[in-house]
Amino acid sequence: MNLQEHFIGIDVSKDKLDVAVRPSGETRIFSNTHEDLRRLTQYVKSLTPALVVLEATGGLHRTVLSTLAAEGLPAVAVNPRQIRNFAKATGTVAKTDRIDAQVIAHFAEALRPQVRPLKDEQAERLQALMTRRRQLIDMLTAEKNRLASAPKWIQKDIRAHIQILERRLKHIDDDLDKLIKQSPLWRHKEEILQSMPGVGPVLARTLLAELPELGTLNRHQIAALVGVAPFNRDSGCFKGRRTIWGGRAHVRSVLYMNAVVAARFNPVIKAFYQRLRQAGKRFKVAITACMRKILIILNTMIKNDSCWNLT
Repeated sequence: MNLQEHFIGIDVSKDKLDVAVRPSGETRIFSNTHEDLRRLTQYVKSLTPALVVLEATGGLHRTVLSTLAAEGLPAVAVNPRQIRNFAKATGTVAKTDRIDAQVIAHFAEALRPQVRPLKDEQAERLQALMTRRRQLIDMLTAEKNRLASAPKWIQKDIRAHIQILERRLKHIDDDLDKLIKQSPLWRHKEEILQSMPGVGPVLARTLLAELPELGTLNRHQIAALVGVAPFNRDSGCFKGRRTIWGGRAHVRSVLYMNAVVAARFNPVIKAFYQRLRQAGKRFKVAITACMRKILIILNTMIKNDSCWNLT
């Protein structure tokens, strides 16, 4: 290994940024302020790092990541689960911000995740709107569930809150419509996606926001990315049941609801689902296979720039 290569891990919290450097082991702490972020950027630039890795921590990392990327530094955010699994694999049990930064730097040096281009402002706005829409749906569901069992003197307040949430949801949907219409590329992709029977605005916009790789990967890669590719669980003579795991949970949950509907109304998916059930496959196995088939079909449609066509 070239000893001049530096791998940097940054643990981001609300108040501070813990930085660790491999292989030197140097650590520093910066406050999470605009002024100190400039100091951190200059410090990182002075090391000419081969890679800078941050944990994707609930949005706190985005400003740091975009600032580093704007300076041309090779920075990438990684799923926290991967970092924790790496820490366990290397025997790191203790957890502090400084130790986390060291683990992230070690992860960067050992696994070297690929640096991906950052989303532009419009793409980030689309993702933020879809995330907010999902949060409102969750709150609406919770309030409607409470209404069914709430005492009568509380029901009026719950109904008022439901009305507020429904108005906010409509505003979010209007904002999404306007944002999609501003982009000829998004409009075109949305038309392609919704040409498939059973695919509505929610799935189409979730794919646009959460799965920009759609149409650029092969069938195996896109299925694994979303988490609908079954993984083997075999060891010696033991043959375990294949399961799906990981991937983009938000995309998968929306895709699941779409597959349930498509298994009834989309002629291709319906026939595929019925064949699986007749072959003795359990409901969840058959629906997961339908999810994968829908995703692969949509991936091919975007790749070939073609709408749904049964002929």
